[in-house]
Amino acid sequence: MQLVFVRHGEPNYEIDSLTEEGFLEADLLAQRIVHEQWPITEIFCSPLGRAQDTAKPTLQALGKTAQTCSWLREFSCGTYTPPDGNKDAKSVPWDFYPDYWTADPALGDRDRWTQAAIMQQMPENVTQRFAEVTDGLDAVLARYGYHRENGYYRVDKDAQRDAMLVFFCHLGLTGAACGHLLNIAPPLLWQSFFLPASSITVLNTEQRQPDIAGFRCQVMGDTQHLHTNGRLVSPMGAFGPLFNG
Repeated sequence: MQLVFVRHGEPNYEIDSLTEEGFLEADLLAQRIVHEQWPITEIFCSPLGRAQDTAKPTLQALGKTAQTCSWLREFSCGTYTPPDGNKDAKSVPWDFYPDYWTADPALGDRDRWTQAAIMQQMPENVTQRFAEVTDGLDAVLARYGYHRENGYYRVDKDAQRDAMLVFFCHLGLTGAACGHLLNIAPPLLWQSFFLPASSITVLNTEQRQPDIAGFRCQVMGDTQHLHTNGRLVSPMGAFGPLFNG
């Protein structure tokens, strides 16, 4: 089984849509999916406009529809005041300064990260929001015969092992979902990996035991469809220079 997480194209946050470049990115992604003949089984999409607009060219090209899921909306949980005390610098759960998040062991603990002091300051309950994401994701996987159990997945005899599920969503949401699937505290993914606009992240199951499967990451933040068409990777969501080779 393959799970493909697509971050939306370059966003125009003011109108919850895409920039001109973002719409081009979405078109190039759709062309790639068609050219590579992805064997997509089902498509899911965040309800937010920037994700919907990114998915639209792919859906039109494939003649498919997407299931809109509220749990796929961005994992923002409101905004918080950074630890430096700057009351005017509001941000979201993955914008932590390096000297702060590396000093709090709870943020790197897959079982305790939602209880970290900074997470408890979020306007939206982070524990409940994360449970919404994991419950939504596991409900989808259960329909395909994969049932969460002790950090891995129990596989039904008639599970649909060749399914490819595509999720059009967001940077923060992808980190939360992949953290759950890979048994990694999401803050470690949020702080250490950058997912460019319109990029794809691919996880697949490995089944080394008859009825037990785990997920492994094959690709993270891939933007081949941009590079092969001479487009630069958007810096949206990054805090430093990007490699655009």
